Amino acid sequence: MKRKITAYLEAWKNSPHRKPLIVQGARQVGKTWSILEFGREHYDNVAYFNFETNPSLGATFDEDISPAALLPVLSHLCGQTIVRERTLIVFDEVQLCERALTSLKYFCEQAPEYHVIVAGSLLGVAVNRKKFSFPVGKADIVTMHPLDMEEFLWALGEDDLTKRARTSFEENAPMPAALHAAAMKLYREYLATGGMPECVAQYAPTRDFTLVRHIQDTILAGYLNDMSKYNTNGEIKKTRLAYDSAAVQLSKRNTRFQYKLVKKGARASEFENAIEWLVLSGIVSQVFRAEQIRKPLENYKNIDDFKIYYSDTGLLCAHNGLSAADVLYMDGTMDDFKGGLAENYVNVQLTANGHRAWYWESDRGAEVDFIVVRDDQIIPVEVKSADNVQAKSLKQYIAAHKPAYAIKLSAKNFGFENGIKTVPLYAAFCV
Repeated sequence: MKRKITAYLEAWKNSPHRKPLIVQGARQVGKTWSILEFGREHYDNVAYFNFETNPSLGATFDEDISPAALLPVLSHLCGQTIVRERTLIVFDEVQLCERALTSLKYFCEQAPEYHVIVAGSLLGVAVNRKKFSFPVGKADIVTMHPLDMEEFLWALGEDDLTKRARTSFEENAPMPAALHAAAMKLYREYLATGGMPECVAQYAPTRDFTLVRHIQDTILAGYLNDMSKYNTNGEIKKTRLAYDSAAVQLSKRNTRFQYKLVKKGARASEFENAIEWLVLSGIVSQVFRAEQIRKPLENYKNIDDFKIYYSDTGLLCAHNGLSAADVLYMDGTMDDFKGGLAENYVNVQLTANGHRAWYWESDRGAEVDFIVVRDDQIIPVEVKSADNVQAKSLKQYIAAHKPAYAIKLSAKNFGFENGIKTVPLYAAFCV
């Protein structure tokens, strides 16, 4: 399965400024598989250590964690010689061993010729809640996400379609009608399947949504288990309530997160730690409202106004009990959810491709779904689930802020008119 992170890992390996690498991300996004596959293709051997499947491994790091002391022991434990620049050392589920994470500082300072990658599913939670001795400035960090739409198309053997989409995006030229229709169908398949590698690997050869849903339910159960296992007793119920409510609130006309919809009388102070846990674990993301459209946008975010999106559309559909048929044919009974699902999908694509997004709202309630910085320009991105709707809010934004151009994602084919770049939803990865 072709993943975009492979290009990043290759650049990391060949960089003269390489440091130990931390790969973080939610469970089941493919971190271990991608790292091991990269190791097999680019190194003579891989020395793999998993702190979850081998709990006693942590004792190795109880005393001296200098490379000189660790390397002979690690070589013995994995039964192979660890050779500088030719062996990839992998520490998996590193959030379970604070000292292993701290050892990266000494690999960076004392043995930079050794190639080390560590992976952690709840690393953000561990570092923030357990006060880990984090190797600040001594490690490179990359976050891995579920497959985006382009990776999904690659997995289905649709490489040519992705190339055509990128060409149409750059040239603002419509795709042939038949290809556009086929790509929109694949977009709806992605909504139902999502980008979890195991789901895609099962769907690609079988097209069996029943098998996919079983995997999705298993992943969701794992997330609930993590909320109990890696959380304080007082926060477990709140975290689950916030997670459940986030899915429900995407069905509202106004998708801004409202605490009162989590529980009657709820306040920010009661649920902010629960939401922080969900964000740090990588299973949801927050998009804040930008109070002013000027750089840096981070300085103008309103921390009280935000939206919450799931990290994967397939898991969102599974959580809400939507069948694949509901999504594939956009059943009329889910009209209230279409907009929120499309928004969630676009946020997944933007996040996976390195964008930090905000949203905009006027004094009179006009709203643009996403604001991103693209090619050093602040660009508004409006999302519509159909092709027969007007982008009134987007036009108000254009009149007020005069961007270089705007992007409207919908079911319409590619085009450009009146400063608005029209992009089909299936090509959101091009943004």
